Amino acid sequence: MKKIIIGFIVCFLAGVVIGFFFGKSDACKHDGVALVNEAIENFVAISADGPNIDVAALPVDNDGFIVLFNGTDLTGWRGYGMVVPPTSWEVSDGAIHLKGSGTGEAQVEGGGDLIFAHKFQNFELQLEYKISEGGNSGIFYLAQEVKDADGKEYLPIWQSCSEYQVLDNAKHPDAQLGFDGNRQAASLYDMIPAKPQNAKPAGEWNQAKIMVYKGTVVHGQNGANVLEYHLWTPKWTQMLQDSKFREGGDFPYAFNLLNNMGGENHEGYIGLQDHGDDVWYRNIRIKILD
Repeated sequence: MKKIIIGFIVCFLAGVVIGFFFGKSDACKHDGVALVNEAIENFVAISADGPNIDVAALPVDNDGFIVLFNGTDLTGWRGYGMVVPPTSWEVSDGAIHLKGSGTGEAQVEGGGDLIFAHKFQNFELQLEYKISEGGNSGIFYLAQEVKDADGKEYLPIWQSCSEYQVLDNAKHPDAQLGFDGNRQAASLYDMIPAKPQNAKPAGEWNQAKIMVYKGTVVHGQNGANVLEYHLWTPKWTQMLQDSKFREGGDFPYAFNLLNNMGGENHEGYIGLQDHGDDVWYRNIRIKILD
């Protein structure tokens, strides 16, 4: 009897705590299993897509790739959670340039991540990037525009999608963090290292390739395929659990979003990261593989 009373008290108190933080006071059921389930449900993000464009009107090059950047302006691009491009991005010498804040992750006023305003499903993306000395950036894909469960604030773009790391391996400390080099250039950030690691030094142009086809993803850099993985599989789920995006971790929305990356239709945005450091992108093109 004493054990039953103690168990009831513990369950009751747990329900009160969960109710306080998540707005539910009846969560204590089935020996506490419902506590976890209801807590997770409170971290379901809300879709909040901004205006998109029809790519049918865009030019197609001789290789059958749709040209996403015309080399002169930001037509087709806008900020994540915005209707216009952030003021931190400009076009300079035929490249999209992020004017860095000089303070690392701290963005300049009016800054933010840049996305191409169309969702892609199966594709091969090709582009070139040049990172500044000691710089950090990234290329996002299958990204969603989502808000928190209250619908008040946009979640960071990286909580919904994979990131192809763009980095000065020689001088940025992220190159030495993570595990086995999985934060170096062309890696699946914080999850899979790019091997061989063939990035060129800061200030030089690198070729980047991202192929997504029915859940198979390949990263390429400077002519070599450097990693492969498979979305929506048990192995993918386990990789998430072993990463900073794990269930119940510091980013409670990220696990559910990434485990079902691309949402119901398995499609999403291409994005360029504002990480506060100067970076350049050019010759951005995509081939739809449907």
